[in-house]
Amino acid sequence: MTATKQAELDHTPTTRSTKAFACEVNPPKSYPPTGSAHVNFHHVPPHDRPRSHLLTPPGVDTPLKYRPDIDGLRAVAVLSVVLFHLGLPVHGGYVGVDIFFTISGFLIGTIILRETAERRFTFAGFYERRIRRIFPALFVMLAVSSIFAFQYLLPLELVTYSKSLVAAAFSFSNIFFFFQSGYFDTDAATKPLLHTWSLAVEEQFYILLPILLVLLRRYLPRRVDLALYALAVVSFAVAIPGAYYHPSATFYWPHTRAWELLLGTVLSLESCPRIRKPILREVAGLSGLGLIAFAVFLYHSWTVFPGLAALPPCLGAALLIAAGRSGPNLAGRLLALRPVVFVGLISYSLYLWHWPVFVFYNYGFTLIHGLTRHQSQAYLLVLSLVLAILSWRFIEVPFRTGALRTGRRPLFAGAATVLTASAAFAITVATHAGWQSRLSPQAAAISSYIVEDTSVTVEQYRQFTCFISENSGTLADFHTDPCLTIQPGKKNILLIGDSHAADLYWGLAHTLPHTHVLQATASGCKPVLNQRPRQLSPCSEIMAYALRDFVLTHHVDALLLAAHWDDGDLPSLTETLVYLHQHNVPTILVGPIVQYDASLPRLLTQSLLQHDPTIPGRHRLAPIEPLDHQMATLSAATGPTLYISLYEILCSKGSCVEYANPTTPLQNDYGHVTEAGSILTAQRIAALHILP
Repeated sequence: MTATKQAELDHTPTTRSTKAFACEVNPPKSYPPTGSAHVNFHHVPPHDRPRSHLLTPPGVDTPLKYRPDIDGLRAVAVLSVVLFHLGLPVHGGYVGVDIFFTISGFLIGTIILRETAERRFTFAGFYERRIRRIFPALFVMLAVSSIFAFQYLLPLELVTYSKSLVAAAFSFSNIFFFFQSGYFDTDAATKPLLHTWSLAVEEQFYILLPILLVLLRRYLPRRVDLALYALAVVSFAVAIPGAYYHPSATFYWPHTRAWELLLGTVLSLESCPRIRKPILREVAGLSGLGLIAFAVFLYHSWTVFPGLAALPPCLGAALLIAAGRSGPNLAGRLLALRPVVFVGLISYSLYLWHWPVFVFYNYGFTLIHGLTRHQSQAYLLVLSLVLAILSWRFIEVPFRTGALRTGRRPLFAGAATVLTASAAFAITVATHAGWQSRLSPQAAAISSYIVEDTSVTVEQYRQFTCFISENSGTLADFHTDPCLTIQPGKKNILLIGDSHAADLYWGLAHTLPHTHVLQATASGCKPVLNQRPRQLSPCSEIMAYALRDFVLTHHVDALLLAAHWDDGDLPSLTETLVYLHQHNVPTILVGPIVQYDASLPRLLTQSLLQHDPTIPGRHRLAPIEPLDHQMATLSAATGPTLYISLYEILCSKGSCVEYANPTTPLQNDYGHVTEAGSILTAQRIAALHILP
């Protein structure tokens, strides 16, 4: 899941030749001093104010006055993202990024449309403004994050971080994180620069949009509006099925996000209907707030997103922008309240800084120790706000309009220098393997399990055949591979579930040589009849085949159901167990394994470095034990179904198995087992004498 970002990018011209340039929206009539709390993203030096006598060509909306309600809308977007990342009950707060995309499309799209229509657009001028708006605060955040990364990340983590640093600096981090988005990828909470994916999406969009508009203005001047509408529709049409069948690609790639930006862009076209009547403006504004609130508070982690589900928040943002263009309305006045506007002013910096703050806090860096969960949330929020205000006041504003503002050549040279330094840092880190010499041999061996070895994953889980994920196999593979082939003369055990079920294959196959282990597993697919909405495809198809077709037409000596269980699975699990009992399918339910709030190899490495063996135990997830008891009771009441408590066979008297052997952790992340861990777990299961 699937960070997020502040998308709108303000611009300020620097040369006399661009005096007529109007910032995304016209600046206020009064210009407060740079240090004033009322300085906003739209401040433009007096000599660069737009000349009012310039005529706007047909097809392009006239420039708007400063819109405090848009700053307020930014505040809503960034607070949704930040509160979501804090773990507060705004489960759909991730849609704040989509709101930012729509705002950005309106503001920056207006600029590009107007300048290309007036034939005064230059790529040098446009990207100069982009650099002034984006790079200073971004580069400072990257520099500070790199210092903490060197201090707190383990060698292999530091190597990965250095690659993400280059990706963020060169605006292709969305592509970088897409290729890291496999099911066994490290947790999002361990990637300090994950949030920069959305910045990259915007930069890629604003590389292509000006080129497209320049070409359209030259060769198809009467088809500009039609082309933009058509591109938005095509992008949206591709995103809808993509959210189901290719969710990671749909999330990260720009072509499936373009419609969100284009939705804002088309608002500035003259062909876009205006909301003239006051009553309609009121309805549009309140409806916009309602659509955003609906998404922020009612969406969840299993919501199929983006795609169709991204329409309500984006449409809500578009309605609010459109309602405020023709006149005042209640929603606009609420968004224009001064405290709300101020958060909007610092929203870009707040977006930049909050995520690294949260990640490094999780890594153990904090100025305050012993905080409760709610105290930690309040501390992180305040710290993020303070850093955002400082970043806005002393970096953003000075580089755009203050003492740090430079000419175009020094600006480009400075940006090139920082990009070169980022690449040099990454090369140095990779060359030295993250300075692994900092660790003892045992710590180095344990920490090496933090990064998944893809070749081992393929063999351990039988990936691409008996274990399929988003881009690695289909249901047809189960039919063509021995994973669902009964072997005569042997006991046949069928393993069904998600990756936590696939975890058991390696150990069972090596521990029970005279037993044939069949396997039908898929990433994120719980072995239940009724799948959650997020698992509509391919989980519904896979589990329906395995549970309704295969087990009823093929004799197996035992059916093992295993998964990354949670409380929400229990109703559908109960229904499934009753169904299997009614059809006389010998079923064994495997409970949840011990889990942690961070990667176990990282926790073990920290415990070795700090000579504190209690560290992993302090990070065990407490809800797993009561969930295990619930599932044991459930299995006894349905059949009865045999039950294997992984928690009990791995934990005793408040301590749990953490090492499969002295140099190998039991698990390679929060809960998936290593090869040695799978064998150890299977040996303890076999000792129960439950398996046939």
